[in-house]
Amino acid sequence: MEPLQPLHRIAAGVLEIAWYECGPADGPPVFLMHGFPYDIHAYAEVAPMLAQAGCRAIVPYLRGFGPTRFLRQETPRSGEQAALGADLLALMDALRIPRAVLAGYDWGGRAACVVAALWPERCAGLVSYNGYNIHDVARAMEPDTPANERRYWYQYYFHSERGRAGLSQHRRELARLLWQLWSPTWSFDDATFARSAGAFDNEDFVEVVIHSYRQRYGLAPGDPAYAAIEAQLASQPAIAVPAITFDGEADGVRSPVPAAAQAHRFRGPRSHRIVAGVGHNMPQEAPRGFADAVLELVRPA
Repeated sequence: MEPLQPLHRIAAGVLEIAWYECGPADGPPVFLMHGFPYDIHAYAEVAPMLAQAGCRAIVPYLRGFGPTRFLRQETPRSGEQAALGADLLALMDALRIPRAVLAGYDWGGRAACVVAALWPERCAGLVSYNGYNIHDVARAMEPDTPANERRYWYQYYFHSERGRAGLSQHRRELARLLWQLWSPTWSFDDATFARSAGAFDNEDFVEVVIHSYRQRYGLAPGDPAYAAIEAQLASQPAIAVPAITFDGEADGVRSPVPAAAQAHRFRGPRSHRIVAGVGHNMPQEAPRGFADAVLELVRPA
């Protein structure tokens, strides 16, 4: 499959954000947010499905990925959740989109959850893989089960300077290993990985990633510009917009949980679904199911 082209660029907040879009310009807007270590090509099949259904599908590169760039050298290269949410909101403002369905997984799902929780008037509906995806930084140092701790080895690796050097020197090898571990049933080929791997060559990739995995454990300070947002997120605000959440049975990062486990985090209508045979990258592993979930929320909106 060919790379998603053409790309558009716009100044939004502290970034010049690069994004791909398809579908009618006056269609209901949908933002499709990728995770780490992936890129916009996670939605290479989902976006055209949504466009065919009449949606305006917008797929941005996150900060530190692909052609997205910081506008100023002095801006901290933060990867914290508040920054990701603020970037999404800034892009919506720059594109003059007052309200949209927000969909994502991993880092991108976190950005979507942040906007849905704090600015519900901007979110017509939420599709979130791994459910409520807002970090509880205050409790981050509480230990998990040994089985789950083993899955987070890469996060603890990034807490060290050895991990920073390893990510810098071996970013593609590390990313490919994570794809394999996190999606053990997904048989992606070399061309599929290569299409996304170029996004990790961004000059800010390493700093943004390292900060993300340190700040969420309280091991690095956040960017003061986002302190007010982080303070709001510290209360673990409930999400009131209509939501569809997913877990994958084969997810190598987070085991599936029943809907009741996170029910208190959702105050609006919510459907939680566990998907057989799917790992951590649902949009690329099961694009039809992900696109159909988005369309379920687009139609009422």
